[in-house]
Amino acid sequence: MITLCGMSLSNYYNKVKLVLLEKGLPFQEELVKTFSNDPEVLAASPLAKIPFIRLADGRTLCESEVICEYLEALQPTPALLPTDPFEAAKVRELITFVELHLELVARELYGQAFFGGSCSESNQQRVRKQLTKNIEAFKRLAKFSPYIAGDHYTMADCAAWASLSVVGMATKAVLGEDLLLAAGIDWKTYTRFIAERPAVQRVVADRKADAEKAAAAKG
Repeated sequence: MITLCGMSLSNYYNKVKLVLLEKGLPFQEELVKTFSNDPEVLAASPLAKIPFIRLADGRTLCESEVICEYLEALQPTPALLPTDPFEAAKVRELITFVELHLELVARELYGQAFFGGSCSESNQQRVRKQLTKNIEAFKRLAKFSPYIAGDHYTMADCAAWASLSVVGMATKAVLGEDLLLAAGIDWKTYTRFIAERPAVQRVVADRKADAEKAAAAKG
């Protein structure tokens, strides 16, 4: 059995969990927090990033997209990548834009948006400028017809569902404007549509339950 290690606070953890559920692969979950110094965690994820997976024989994989590609190869059906090599590459292209050019840029805002930290005015303006440029580029690729890559649900939807809402909420909280909505990307309607899927509903319910447990433990 696959063990998914990490925590549901992480959008990348939820992306991998969503792929596992969509594929119907049996798995269990193990709570691992970020920045762990545990030697076993560092052996599996050298930068102590989450998520990572552990197989029944003890082998491990880290980096969410690497894990998702492994799961696609392990369980080809239901397919989350097109069989045509070019179309599959176009799905990967969208994932790269969502995670590298949108989410990673917006991540500088997360400390202030979600965790009580702060982001300097200069950094805020730099993030705004870069995200504004990158969002316009993303719009040239994303189809939302109705799925992000076109007619079929793909791995790009797993990535987009997990990350677009975080980008939108962070920019709204820190910059005073949801840069995705301002650019005409209606991520709220899109994520509601994706949330009709049972696998997504499971991820959302588990995330809510984990948040409630954490809040109760604090106080």
